[in-house]
Amino acid sequence: MAEYQNIFTQVQVRGPVEFGVPAYQGAYPRSGQPWFSYYMGKIGDAQIGPFYLGATGLISIICGVIAIEIIGLNMLASVNWNPIEFVRQLPWLSLQPPLEKHGISIMPPLKEGGWWLMAGFFLTTSILLWWWRMYKRARDLKMGTHVAWAFAAAIFLYLSLGFIRPLLMGQFSEAVPFGIFPHLDWTNNFSLSHGNLFYNPFHMLSIAFLYGSALLFAMHGATILAVSRYGGDRELEQVTDRGTAAERAALFWRWTMGFNATVESVHRWAWWFAVLCPLTGAIGILLSGTVVDNWYDWGIKHGLGPTTYSQ
Repeated sequence: MAEYQNIFTQVQVRGPVEFGVPAYQGAYPRSGQPWFSYYMGKIGDAQIGPFYLGATGLISIICGVIAIEIIGLNMLASVNWNPIEFVRQLPWLSLQPPLEKHGISIMPPLKEGGWWLMAGFFLTTSILLWWWRMYKRARDLKMGTHVAWAFAAAIFLYLSLGFIRPLLMGQFSEAVPFGIFPHLDWTNNFSLSHGNLFYNPFHMLSIAFLYGSALLFAMHGATILAVSRYGGDRELEQVTDRGTAAERAALFWRWTMGFNATVESVHRWAWWFAVLCPLTGAIGILLSGTVVDNWYDWGIKHGLGPTTYSQ
């Protein structure tokens, strides 16, 4: 029986330069001469380039750099412009949102949240432009827009945390600070101030979809790797011209749990689980403090916890 050669048989895929399908008429040309990287070939396709950035991509990167510069320079200023302390304390440094007294003012003093608003504006602009670029690239290549909408789910959670909920609460001070541990501290304080976020049913759903998507992707990825020697990694070919790989994968899961996804449907399962993770999480965030003040009390009222404790 013939076996396909792949990364696991120590043979690196290295074909002629591939420029992809022709771009639509009037599109900006892709730039850069493609080249090959041995080390990239160890984990995927060895070809690097050609690249396409376009006006939207370029503006997105510029806005992103501006946002990172604002955040970084404010953090550097907080340690008296000492680069050594900046590196040492970086995980604990932050750029805080406006003070509570400023409400939802879009022009607070720079040192009292103005820099945070400015960084947030450029970062959000960068992300939204990159989403539009991603959507347009998919449409121009006559692809489905599934990747763009998955990205939009994550953007919705980002906007819920830093923009939509603060507006609903009437305070930009409710937003998340920029920073690593300050972000984690905000999450902990948010949960405490709203009576334990673990009693939030949408948080429960978000975690279920998080673990579920991780499990689905791991199961599917492991299955395909297990039959890659039979060409299982060539999934599109397996859909239209089934070989021994798809049969072995299907038989394994029927033997293991009595049911098997198709080569196509497992991707839809994983996509929905992954997308619903940030969507349900965002809903839970938006309801906190606006509809429900204390999730523990809400959970006790609705039977999610004991009303009395035994001695």
